[in-house]
Amino acid sequence: MPSRYLLLLTLLIGSLGPCYPAQATPPRTFNEAKKIAWRLYAPQSVEFYCGCRYQGNRVDLASCGYVPRKNGKRAARIEWEHIVPAWVIGHQRQCWQDGGRQHCARSDRVYQRAEADLFNLVPSIGEVNGDRSNYRFAWLPQPPTQYGACPMVVDFKARKAMPRAKVRGIIARTYFYMSDRYALRLSQQERQLFSAWSRQYPVSTWERQRNQQLACVMGWGNPHVGPIDLALCPR
Repeated sequence: MPSRYLLLLTLLIGSLGPCYPAQATPPRTFNEAKKIAWRLYAPQSVEFYCGCRYQGNRVDLASCGYVPRKNGKRAARIEWEHIVPAWVIGHQRQCWQDGGRQHCARSDRVYQRAEADLFNLVPSIGEVNGDRSNYRFAWLPQPPTQYGACPMVVDFKARKAMPRAKVRGIIARTYFYMSDRYALRLSQQERQLFSAWSRQYPVSTWERQRNQQLACVMGWGNPHVGPIDLALCPR
């Protein structure tokens, strides 16, 4: 593969794997999406919410000073996190009311595409993925002490979470993308918060490179990040 196609991602998650051609079919299911995501973020990667390095599905907790809050076994593994939770996607569709997530995954094509959208998937420490659950992102005043040096805060009583500063802009632009593409409703409070985060934390080189590489898989990019060029995708 020509060197110009290798996206050297050094700001947040590390080096992504090989590009995929523009004519590739987007993943049809969450399981398909996870298989592609493992390859995209290999071989050396950094977890999204805390910045820990990982190899395979095993997390090097010491690399970011992570201390398990409660579930050390789950903290030691990588899971694939929906930035916009599947619960949020599904609860705005009739399929979820009729039979929950499994029913949506079997019967609703829009839900299937949204659940498998690679722009909405990131590698997460399993414990953080579980703790965040389907909580909304918000600004929280309490200091980040729940997970050692990891700058993530989860307020279980308020059912809200505050991510580290480096990923707030990415989260905001992902929410706007998912809202536009799948007609997801955002509250006025969410739009105000994400607009502020998108301004305060502008698009980085890493985020532009990720957008281009994911476009080579999906066939389109996130317009809230910037333009992509499918002609740059290997064929």
